[in-house]
Amino acid sequence: MSRKVLVLNADYSALSICTVPKAFLLVYLDKAELVSDSPKGMLRTVDKSYPLPSVIRLNHYVSLPFKGVMLSRQNVFRRDGNKCVYCGSHEDLTLDHVVPKSRGGKTNWDNLVTACRRCNSRKGDLTPEEVGFTLPRKPYKPSFIMFLRDFAGSIEENWLPFLGTKERA
Repeated sequence: MSRKVLVLNADYSALSICTVPKAFLLVYLDKAELVSDSPKGMLRTVDKSYPLPSVIRLNHYVSLPFKGVMLSRQNVFRRDGNKCVYCGSHEDLTLDHVVPKSRGGKTNWDNLVTACRRCNSRKGDLTPEEVGFTLPRKPYKPSFIMFLRDFAGSIEENWLPFLGTKERA
């Protein structure tokens, strides 16, 4: 079962995404309540049917000291659509520092982009402008809600009220 379920905190703020079995277990054990079910099916046992969860809300508030998107290779790839920002290739992806580290470039969201090995080698120790590359958009740090909304794969229509509008910050 590859469907995903939006998990809300007790105050209805988006907290995370989990699998259907995990969400069902939380609801079944009364640790969460079903906010919205999916019209695309039911969970069936031998003698019972249960609604397929789409959005659940935890019964107790969970305090998260850090609610941001962690900088990782896979998260940068997700932000950039799993393709090279310079040529659009999906093959041999690597991370590229827009301002090279040898020139004082930092390893952060605003300086890392996804690049294929060929473009990364061609760019080398230069800036994109010096090589003739153009960035389609400036690298940015996605917000937690933006990450859930835009990079978690397909989302269901009934998630949108909890994830805000489609506009990027």
